[in-house]
Amino acid sequence: MAANPLKIGIVMDPIGSIVPKKDSSFAMLLEAERRSAEIHYFEQRDLRLLSGSAYGRSRRLHVRDNLDDWFELGESRDVELGELDAILMRKDPPFDMEYVYTTYILDRAKLAGALIVNDPQALRDMNEKAYTAWFPDCTPSTLITRSMSAMKAFAQEHGRIVVKPLDGMGGRSIFVVQQGDNNANVIFETLTDYGRRFAMAQAFIPEIKLGDKRILLIDGEPVPHALARVPSGDDNRGNIVAGATAKGQDLSDNDRLICEQVGPILRDAGVLFAGIDVIGDYLTEVNVTSPTGIRELDRQFKLNIAGLMFDAIENKLD
Repeated sequence: MAANPLKIGIVMDPIGSIVPKKDSSFAMLLEAERRSAEIHYFEQRDLRLLSGSAYGRSRRLHVRDNLDDWFELGESRDVELGELDAILMRKDPPFDMEYVYTTYILDRAKLAGALIVNDPQALRDMNEKAYTAWFPDCTPSTLITRSMSAMKAFAQEHGRIVVKPLDGMGGRSIFVVQQGDNNANVIFETLTDYGRRFAMAQAFIPEIKLGDKRILLIDGEPVPHALARVPSGDDNRGNIVAGATAKGQDLSDNDRLICEQVGPILRDAGVLFAGIDVIGDYLTEVNVTSPTGIRELDRQFKLNIAGLMFDAIENKLD
């Protein structure tokens, strides 16, 4: 435990717009409050660089676990970001150039002494879909291409595939395509913008009917339970916002094997909190920007995942 209360910054979407019952950033803030941390709240617009130094227009934040009245914000004041102990980068995608520019500011805050969760370089490097290519032994057959003909050939090879944009989230624009599907060409055209954008195709995994498992890793170590998001009867997508049902379950032996391969790589890259997605026995995504699932797993298994994360933060600050 830190000798003095932590000075914690968080960069996030407007706190008034979150759903506190489900929001993982809110779970982190509640834990910071329990530890009597000094919480500094920022939106992207509050950050700036001046002569190479990172600053933010901070508002002191207090939170409580009340679904109707969950936060209080104080008066704003300027702070030098490097003077904070740790900064949680919890801005939701889209991962656009504004997000990238924000990571540059956080890079300067890191150089000035703040621990950034997660490391800005990792946030830039680890696209949640493309980064699965670093673990080919764990993934289904996967193609990333701009070529519509390559996607068509991939569908012919595998019979049934899943295609999706590299910058999507929450199940948006995910399609299941079968060989001979008359809609396949227009789907490939749309996703690649007629060959002008990269998109992903993966061999279809039938075990999706059992759920798309979200596994949380803290400093490379998995939480021992996964959140299986089971698609509704009229949808193929294992995303809660797309109607999937969340069901907690223990990690399987194969889940742990995947974590043993992925976890150390993420830890060494400065990723302190990550969420990987596993369907059946296959890794399908690596989420490092703003992973979710804390509150659902905490409720189902009486855990304190944010507590484990703050233990890891304090260990790194010692």
